[in-house]
Amino acid sequence: MKPLQPVSAPYRIGYGIAFFALFVAFWSVATFGGFVQKLFLADPFTMVREGYSLLVEYGFAFDIGMTIWRVLGGFVLAVAVALPLGILMGAYKPVEAFLEPFVSFARYLPASAFIPLLILWAGIGEAQKLLVIFIGSVFQLILMIAVAVGSVRRDLVDAAYTLGASDRSVVRRVLLPNAAPEIAEIFRLVLGWAWTYVIVAELIGSSSGIGHMITDSQALLNTGQIIFGIIVIGLIGLISDFLFKAINQRLFPWAQR
Repeated sequence: MKPLQPVSAPYRIGYGIAFFALFVAFWSVATFGGFVQKLFLADPFTMVREGYSLLVEYGFAFDIGMTIWRVLGGFVLAVAVALPLGILMGAYKPVEAFLEPFVSFARYLPASAFIPLLILWAGIGEAQKLLVIFIGSVFQLILMIAVAVGSVRRDLVDAAYTLGASDRSVVRRVLLPNAAPEIAEIFRLVLGWAWTYVIVAELIGSSSGIGHMITDSQALLNTGQIIFGIIVIGLIGLISDFLFKAINQRLFPWAQR
């Protein structure tokens, strides 16, 4: 291995599969070997059996669909607000000076701390869960987009002005095209964070969703179902991550390393 030396696709897939195989092997040794009691950690076979039961007998597919809808809904709302504000902050320094102190302050506030207020304001329906994801994502997105836009090379901007471009043209034809690959990568990263917020939102006052199932399983001490729910979240996140990467490579092939 050499620093920053690329790895071919077959090797990358092989390494990834090898890690998961090693992880399952350690898990199996710990559970089947009696090192950990099944009350605290179900073995892989029990987890698969409980997951099958959830899908076939208890309609877990509906819970999965509800959680995906909540993540996408809250995240799209956050993007709709954060994208224009982030571009304005990155492109215009007075806007940045006006908004950055509040955005930097707000992004450190845990979204879970707003749940009691959101329940009071919006009840325990879908609006409350969407707002938890929105609050957890929007301020991170605004600041990261602003940094991406503001980091565009200054000589490109100067060259555009030299060629007679207007302020609006500089933003539209220089700043946005150059920052677009990084903004797309920011979306991919923050979408992963949104999954942590939806589970927190579903743990309280929810009658559906993966988080709701995990809460019910915890009350029954069913670690197999809990682990299955966690693995489903990871698989959905992994699939969405690969989709984002594929879309980014298709849209911005020059920015791939």
